Amino acid sequence: MNDEDIFTCGMATARYLASKKVHGTAYVIGEGGLLTELHNVGYSIVDDHPDYVIIGEGRTIMLESVDKAINMIMNGSKLIATNLDPNCPVGNGKYRAGCGAFVSMLEFATGIQAFSVGKPSPVMMRMARKILNLGTDETIMIGDTMGTDILGAGSMGFTTVLTLSGVTKEADLQQYGYTPDFIIRSVKDLLDEELFFRVLEKQYELVP
Repeated sequence: MNDEDIFTCGMATARYLASKKVHGTAYVIGEGGLLTELHNVGYSIVDDHPDYVIIGEGRTIMLESVDKAINMIMNGSKLIATNLDPNCPVGNGKYRAGCGAFVSMLEFATGIQAFSVGKPSPVMMRMARKILNLGTDETIMIGDTMGTDILGAGSMGFTTVLTLSGVTKEADLQQYGYTPDFIIRSVKDLLDEELFFRVLEKQYELVP
């Protein structure tokens, strides 16, 4: 895999905003990857009256930054989320607050709803498909989260493969009114040629 094979929600957010407003301005609560992508599309990072307040992933988010964001949003800046994940696993059964947790705080404080470009938004799904130069019926999403990966891809008509090695566990499946086309224990299962070709041929059935 090369760098060109990776498409992040930060990349999707930057490209989406550039399509809506050329050379816009943004106040960003996030990390270097998001800032780089915004610079790449000609956006300026500012501390006053930005067009957009953008919330991404961050491990050192300060309340001072949150307070500034609240006032900017209340004064007309649009609230954008790179994703709405409520938490992120960090290993050893532990989690940290995700982008969605901070976005919810800003929404509650301002009464303004954020627009999210990341999964399950069709914006990111469509961008990724076009970058791959694939048709809808040729696209397969392999993901570990029902509420983002599988929901987003399923709504776009992609073939969906849920791996139980991540966020969503088998016991969680009954909570959802939709199902993936395939369920696997781990992405390693796709090394099984028979299973792999069943996915490619879209023979829709759940894999026990």
